[in-house]
Amino acid sequence: MQNMDSTSQKSWQKPELLLILMAIAVPVSFASWQTLLNNFAIEQASFTGKEIGILQSLREIPGFMAFSVVFMLLFIKEQRLAYISLILLGLGTAITGLFPSVLGLYITTIIMSTGFHYVETLQTSLSLQWIDKKNTAEVMGKLIAAGSFASITSFLIIWLSDEFLQLDYKWIYIFMGSLTVFIALLAAKLYPFFPQHTEQHKHMVLRKRYWLYYTLIFMSGARRQIFVVFAGFLMVEKFGYSVSDIALLFMVNGILNIFFAQRIGKLIGRIGEKKSLMIEYTGLILVFTGYALVENENIAAGLYILDHLFFAMAIALKTYFQKIADPADIASTAGVSFSINHIAAVFIPVIFGLIWLISPAIVFYCGAAIAFISLLLSLLIPTKPEAGREICFKQ
Repeated sequence: MQNMDSTSQKSWQKPELLLILMAIAVPVSFASWQTLLNNFAIEQASFTGKEIGILQSLREIPGFMAFSVVFMLLFIKEQRLAYISLILLGLGTAITGLFPSVLGLYITTIIMSTGFHYVETLQTSLSLQWIDKKNTAEVMGKLIAAGSFASITSFLIIWLSDEFLQLDYKWIYIFMGSLTVFIALLAAKLYPFFPQHTEQHKHMVLRKRYWLYYTLIFMSGARRQIFVVFAGFLMVEKFGYSVSDIALLFMVNGILNIFFAQRIGKLIGRIGEKKSLMIEYTGLILVFTGYALVENENIAAGLYILDHLFFAMAIALKTYFQKIADPADIASTAGVSFSINHIAAVFIPVIFGLIWLISPAIVFYCGAAIAFISLLLSLLIPTKPEAGREICFKQ
């Protein structure tokens, strides 16, 4: 790849389009891995809540180590590191089905997760550097929509493979993981290196004035883990959802994101981060309480879809940080915030996996409590956040 030359750059060689291509490549592997995981783990590796909790904790260790991205930038360009991370994500996914055992799943999960969390960190960093503040929420909505389209395609392939072709898990994993690797290599071939307008710090950055952002990121990580690990497990264990059922459920989520993600981004740009996050957290309190009480599989599916739709509101946390941050802090803080996001993720799956054996309802009531604390914290966000005005009582 060569450095960007504005005179020779083609119309489609734009940062936004590269970000969209990367947004497509990630869910091709990760959505496939996630869709198949519970059925694969239960049917071929005899997992219980204990093993799935351990696996999910192992999966989050690379997320906890995401701060190490900033040290990698001492040796490799951020854009190139994103391509390498995509390849690692695809490789880890491709080999998952070849090791249908507890240890095999643990090892392949770490490989897949390292690529996934690095590329997620780098996507956030590059997006906040390349996109103008006025358009960030809307463009991030587009990225979610693009990722959802890729997810839908992945779910459709999985559903057809399971329902009609009756392919073994390993062939689905190999195909979807290889597709991500192909997209990464294609992007590296077709796109130039885009310039960074502000030189990024090559060391860890922790600033006192970002404390509210850090806290909300931590709470978001804890809350998300309960959804990612246990909401899907509830569908399979309690309601007997099959691989094709889970794939169809994910397809519905993806379709809704295509229609609503960009609109949600525009809404955040219009009403601001404070109101957006208050809406998200209020909705999540109700959703988690619903998980704890639900006895009907259709209502459970509705809660799952609503829960997933609220994820798009998390754009508001990223735009809040972009508005309060020193531009040179973005790459480092993207890594640090991913690590903070995953502190709870390292221990919640294991601890809550054991709680699950006693009472699944308690797990979801804890999720509702975390959402309530987040709601209280969101009241501290200023109506118009900016550097020097990070929390409302400093106005």
